[in-house]
Amino acid sequence: MCMKELIENYKPINMQEEKDKEVILEYLSYFDNLLTRDNNFAHFTSSAFIVNQDYTKVLMAYHNIYKSYAWLGGHMDGFKDPLKVAIKEAEEESSITNLELITNDIISLDVIEVVGHFKRNKWVTPHVHLNVTYLFKANDNDFIKEKLDENSSVKWLPIANIDDFVNEENMLVIYHKIIDKMEKLIKK
Repeated sequence: MCMKELIENYKPINMQEEKDKEVILEYLSYFDNLLTRDNNFAHFTSSAFIVNQDYTKVLMAYHNIYKSYAWLGGHMDGFKDPLKVAIKEAEEESSITNLELITNDIISLDVIEVVGHFKRNKWVTPHVHLNVTYLFKANDNDFIKEKLDENSSVKWLPIANIDDFVNEENMLVIYHKIIDKMEKLIKK
């Protein structure tokens, strides 16, 4: 399924996702290079929200650029399958393996503002990430390791205390949305 179909088929759960879906589809109608960083205005990213077996912890990395704990994920960089990218990025950023997909559906759809910053001694201009997120489960006893060029720590953090570890208000809104959706999913 192409990215446009994937987004068109996504069922928003609130006004934020409805509007973000509309904006993402609008970007898709204007640009044909959203799968690469060649687009300086917006490009697709994919993230993995990884919880432990009893849904009490989330695996997060301390991202050096944002100075905050965050989900694992990254740029599509020309790949067309956001699920594969989420898995690849989670493995690269944490060394975790044996991820179990909790649902085949995208768990969150978001347009995320990225402030201008330096990365690898190059300026990255402000832009937006058109982000899709998948929900995974993993064993919190499995080996994990930071990826020092991107993060300085990878930890299982208590979901109940996520606000104590995340310094980005806009991301906390997204994480809380995912946690709420996850809790509804596991109650079924």
